[in-house]
Amino acid sequence: MLRLLLLDEQRMFVEALGQCLSTVPDLWVAGSADPAQVDLPGKAAATRPDVVTIDVAPFGARAPEVLRFLGETFPGTPLVVLASHSRPALAVEAARAGVAAWVPKERGITELVTVIRGAHRGEGWYPPEVLGMVLRSLREDVRTAAAGGGPLDVLSSRERDVLDGMVEGKRAWRIAEELFISVQTVRTHTRSILGKLNVHSQLEAVTLARSAADTAAKPKPVQGAARGDPV
Repeated sequence: MLRLLLLDEQRMFVEALGQCLSTVPDLWVAGSADPAQVDLPGKAAATRPDVVTIDVAPFGARAPEVLRFLGETFPGTPLVVLASHSRPALAVEAARAGVAAWVPKERGITELVTVIRGAHRGEGWYPPEVLGMVLRSLREDVRTAAAGGGPLDVLSSRERDVLDGMVEGKRAWRIAEELFISVQTVRTHTRSILGKLNVHSQLEAVTLARSAADTAAKPKPVQGAARGDPV
């Protein structure tokens, strides 16, 4: 029996979806939750889901942050996203966050069940209308990483903004105020920054950022100068 955890801010939708999925013999809806609830990790531990589904429509611009947070909360558990329309740019962010599958709602419950089963087997699924952009973006990410950029290149532009505020010694509420985002969003970005930089505290992140800035500020040696060649 495949155990499902359904995530959604809209209780009516998640209840309706749960009723539909509960009629499938090999699926068991082990629970549902609001992704913003404080004890979501506890909910994950209690339900031990094989697959997690989430409707991203209610989150608007916050959807990429929510998906990254869920990737950290459910490591190793396939995440299946339900989208109200294709939204290729958001699909790219979902793929970067490790989302296994992206299912437009108009595909229907039968296709959703097929995708859920496939995700449980380790398969990925993105519809053709977004797959091209997803693959191009991921290839570009690989090229950027292979070019050997600085240690902060793994961060998004918004994460860099939050890290800059941390370097300047600002509190979360001040960073939130200056970036016109919520304190909770700042905390979400901070968790993502620590994970991407592979550090365990904000102090370590700030130290790494300052070190990267110092390295970038140092003048590069002129080719041939060490051998006494003309410059």
